[in-house]
Amino acid sequence: MTAAGERRERWTRSGRRFAAAARIPALAATLLSLAAVLELAVRTTATATVRVGEGVAGPTRVLHLGDTDLSWQAVMVVYLLALTSTLSPALLRPAAAAVSVCAANVLMLGIFHTLTLAGTVAQLLVGYRLGRCGSRVLAPALAAPFVALALAGFDPLDRETGFLTVLLASLAPAAALAGLAGRERGEALARSEAQEVIASTLMEHSARGERARIARELHDVVAHHISVIAVQAETARLATPGMPTAGARRLLEIGDTARAALTEMRRLLGVLREDARDADPQLRPQPTLQQLVELLDEARNASMTGVRLIVSGSPATLDPGVELAAYRIIQEALTNARRHAPGAAVDVELHYSAETLRLRVRDNGPGTGFEAVGAGTAKPGAGHGLLGMRERATAVGGLLTAGPASIGGFLVEATLPAKAEVIA
Repeated sequence: MTAAGERRERWTRSGRRFAAAARIPALAATLLSLAAVLELAVRTTATATVRVGEGVAGPTRVLHLGDTDLSWQAVMVVYLLALTSTLSPALLRPAAAAVSVCAANVLMLGIFHTLTLAGTVAQLLVGYRLGRCGSRVLAPALAAPFVALALAGFDPLDRETGFLTVLLASLAPAAALAGLAGRERGEALARSEAQEVIASTLMEHSARGERARIARELHDVVAHHISVIAVQAETARLATPGMPTAGARRLLEIGDTARAALTEMRRLLGVLREDARDADPQLRPQPTLQQLVELLDEARNASMTGVRLIVSGSPATLDPGVELAAYRIIQEALTNARRHAPGAAVDVELHYSAETLRLRVRDNGPGTGFEAVGAGTAKPGAGHGLLGMRERATAVGGLLTAGPASIGGFLVEATLPAKAEVIA
């Protein structure tokens, strides 16, 4: 929505709240009644005449109101009708008020051939209000008498009666139809919002069902096969007599890798199943550097070699995306070291600064069998693990290099920002 549209929407909401306030109809009716009384007072006193009759009753005082000569009693009735046509909205419910205002205005026009401007305004307001929140049939029906009066022969050139009659005959149906149109628009918006909520709920339930289905497949099928691999590797290592040491170590690595895959799958299931997040805090879907010691212990136990952690600077909690990227880079670097440099010691270094986190993972193996991965495109033959590490670093706005170290072994080095950057 544009800024102009937002401003219009705010003004519309403010107007609706103002119109819906409990005191507004009473205040408007009071002001209109005062205006009607003032209008009648000005019109009667400014054009008053006295005519003397010859009847038995003696002289008769007559007031000239519009084009009609009225007695004082008739003028009092006109005042009463004028007050009825303006004060009713403050005293009655919308339907009763609309009927009362319409009846008073029709009597004033049909009998006394006069009408106040305030009564005209009140007629339009109650017609719109009834169409907006009252009977759908009564609102246009109350405008019909004014159309009938206009067609009954009132002179449209008459400065008072004819003009106001034609005006009401034109605007009263329009006000009622405007109220009905506003009601239809409000109901359409409410239906649209309800449909959007229902559609969003259905999509959310569908997504949850799909996640639950994927989680069941992973748990019942994939996890089962991985656990079988781990068990068979361990069984083969222990049950085969005379197995060479290298073969036993390979089977041990297979079992460790299978168990690590099961751990990662449990974390993935924690993402897919929302109820699993709170069931077991060990199955958090997104690891951080707080779990780094556990990762190093697992690597140490799996490779039966030394894995050392060196931390410098002031450790701090970084952006979650940065911590996840650092954790995954270290995890992949340890896996590569265990795969390509078995038995080699590994140093994991973390250097914290105010703006960046520098991490280095170096082993003291032969440092061969790798294609260096820098900031450019990877060469053919480069491992997918190294490409994945570089992509993780780039995703948070960092830089990663990997290749043989100058002092021997293989070095993975990454510089990550303290806060993840949005990469276009």
